[in-house]
Amino acid sequence: MLAEAGLLDGRRATTHWAYAQDFAARYPQVAVDADVLYIDEGDVLTSAGTAAGIDACLHLLRRQYGAGPANRVARRLVVPPHRQGGQAQYIEQPLPETARDTRLAAVIERVRADLTQAHSLDSLADSVAMSRRSFTRHFRQLTGTTVGAWLLSERLARSQALLESSDHSVEQVAALAGFGSTVSLRAHFRAAFGVAPTAWRQTFRGA
Repeated sequence: MLAEAGLLDGRRATTHWAYAQDFAARYPQVAVDADVLYIDEGDVLTSAGTAAGIDACLHLLRRQYGAGPANRVARRLVVPPHRQGGQAQYIEQPLPETARDTRLAAVIERVRADLTQAHSLDSLADSVAMSRRSFTRHFRQLTGTTVGAWLLSERLARSQALLESSDHSVEQVAALAGFGSTVSLRAHFRAAFGVAPTAWRQTFRGA
């Protein structure tokens, strides 16, 4: 409807991955990005599907009222305040075999509890007495992604939370999230969200 009304002309927009190709063909004047959950163009937002619509709504809450109210609503809905990654992680992913991957679930919780450590594929595989190849396969089945991508996603999420809810300096945030240096934090943060950590803090704490 937005595209038919011409409101997306010359703008970026997203839609469900299953319909993105058809959408792009029908509306060539729209810059379709099917790799994201939602896109904020200021006065127009588009999302990738029903669940991604919740992500977009939580984003609006964060933008208007800050992280606190948005996080409370997310808890009430039993959804994460901000999902990392894009639509690719939801396309034809295998379901985890819970009983088999119980050990990996424990590893994930342990890593989340202490992201300051230099976790690696080898160290995590060794901690559950698995080979690199076997651990990688089971980890992808459980999370839908690689160890490196998952670690980065968790560290970015921790950085967001610290920037929004604490008075830690950017240097302290980088250390607590396991990035090791502010240079690394800034580079990954800007690549993921398009803004610097300080700009993120001003946006979501300023509200």
